[in-house]
Amino acid sequence: MRPDEGGKDGQLRGPVPLSRNDFCLIVILALVQFTHIVDFVIVMPLGLQLMAELQISPGQFSRIVSLYGLAAAAANIVAAAVVDRLDRKTVLLISFAGFSFSTLACGLSDSYPSLLVARSMAGMFGGLAAATIMAVIGDAFPAEKRGRATGAVLSAFAVASIAGLPLGLLLANQHGWGAPFIALAAVCLVIWIAVWRYLPSFCGHTAYPRQTILRDYWQLLQERRHLLALLWTALLVHGTFTIIPFLGPYLLANVRRSQDDLPFIYAVAGLCTLVSMNLIGSWSDRFGKRPLFQLLALLTLIVTLVVTNLPPVSLLVATMMATLFMVGASGRMIPAQAMMMSTATPAMRGSFLSLNTAVQHLAIGIAPMISGALMSRGSDGSLIGYPTVGLVATGFALLSLLLSGRIHPAPTEPTARVALSLQASEKPAVTADQVGGEVCGNFDSNIPRHRVTTS
Repeated sequence: MRPDEGGKDGQLRGPVPLSRNDFCLIVILALVQFTHIVDFVIVMPLGLQLMAELQISPGQFSRIVSLYGLAAAAANIVAAAVVDRLDRKTVLLISFAGFSFSTLACGLSDSYPSLLVARSMAGMFGGLAAATIMAVIGDAFPAEKRGRATGAVLSAFAVASIAGLPLGLLLANQHGWGAPFIALAAVCLVIWIAVWRYLPSFCGHTAYPRQTILRDYWQLLQERRHLLALLWTALLVHGTFTIIPFLGPYLLANVRRSQDDLPFIYAVAGLCTLVSMNLIGSWSDRFGKRPLFQLLALLTLIVTLVVTNLPPVSLLVATMMATLFMVGASGRMIPAQAMMMSTATPAMRGSFLSLNTAVQHLAIGIAPMISGALMSRGSDGSLIGYPTVGLVATGFALLSLLLSGRIHPAPTEPTARVALSLQASEKPAVTADQVGGEVCGNFDSNIPRHRVTTS
C-alpha cells in the first residue's frame, strides 16, 4: 500500500491529530477559498438583473460568465511556468490583492465592456489564488493530514452556497447588483491582512536547482503521472458539471417542483455537503484516499443515473436525491485532490497545480456546452435529453473510476538527487519533508521546518 493510501507498511492507523497551527492555517486558506467561490457563483443568479440594468442580451451575459473561467485557465497556464520560483505566500498575497481589486471593479462597473474586463481580471487572479491554496496544502500537510485539510478548505463551497449566496442576493435586491461585489471586496481586504499577518512563508521548493523557464515547463509536461492526473481532473469535472447547470431547471420542468422549493433543496444539500466534506476528509486520512474515492465515485455514478431520470416526485424525495448527488460529487473530489497533490514533487507542485486549476476551469466551461447540445425543450416546457446527459456524465465518471488506479504519488528519488545537487554546490542538504514544507517562516507545526540559505 502506498503512503497516500493508508498507514505505514499498509497498516491502517488512526489519523494524526491536527495541531492548533494546522487549524489556523486551514481557516485562513478556507476564507480565501470562500471569497473566490462566492465571486464565481454570485453572478449567475444576477443574470436577469444584469441584463435589465446593463441592457445586454443573454448571449452577452453568457460571455460574462464563461470569460471568468477562461481567464482563470489562461492565467494558470502562464503562471505554471514561474510559480515554483516564488514563495507561496508572495504569490497568494499578489493574486489575492489583484482578485480583491478586480472584485471591487466588478461592483463599480457601469457598462458591459467594463464589467467584462473586470470579470476577466477577477478570473485571472482568483484562479491563481485557488491554485496557490492547493499548493500550500500540499506543502504544509503531510499525506496523513492532507485529506482533512483538503476537505475543510473545499467545504468553503458549501458555506458559500448556504451563507454567501443568499446574503449576496439580499444585498443585490436592496442596493443593486454591484453591492455584493463591493461588500465582498471589503471582506477580501480583511482576509488579505490576515494572510499577510498570519500565513507563514512556504519557499522550500525554491531550494531546488532550476533550468530555464521553458525547460522547467517542458519537464513538467513530460511526466506521465502529471498528464494522467490532468486527464483525471478533466474527467471528474465533466462528470459533475454536465449535470449541475441543468439540475435546478430539470427539478422545475420535469420533476414538477415549484420555484419556492429550490432554496430549500439547495439549502439542505449545502448543509449536508458541509458536514460530509469534513467527514470524508477525515475518512480519507484514516482509511486511504484511493479506496474512499473509488467507493464515492461508484455511489455517485449510481445516483447520477437516478437523478437524471427522476419522474415527478415529492419534495422530500427530490431533496434527498439532489443532496445525495451533491454530497457524492463534491465528496469524491476531496480524496481526488489529495491524491493529485501527491503526484508532483515539491519542486513542481505549484506549477502542476496551476495547470490542474487551468484544466478544471476549462472543463467547467466546456461541460455545460456538452449537456446543452444534448438537450432541448418540449412543447409542454419539459427538458428533453437530460437522461442522455446522465449517461454521458456516467461515462465520464466511469472512466475516472478506472483511471484512479493509475494515479500514483511522485517517487522520492528526485528529492534525493536534489539534496545531492545542493551538497555538491556547497548548499545545505534538505530532506523531502523539509523541502516540501515551510522552510523560511516561523510557523510552529509538527512538520520539520528549517531555514534554507543560499551561498
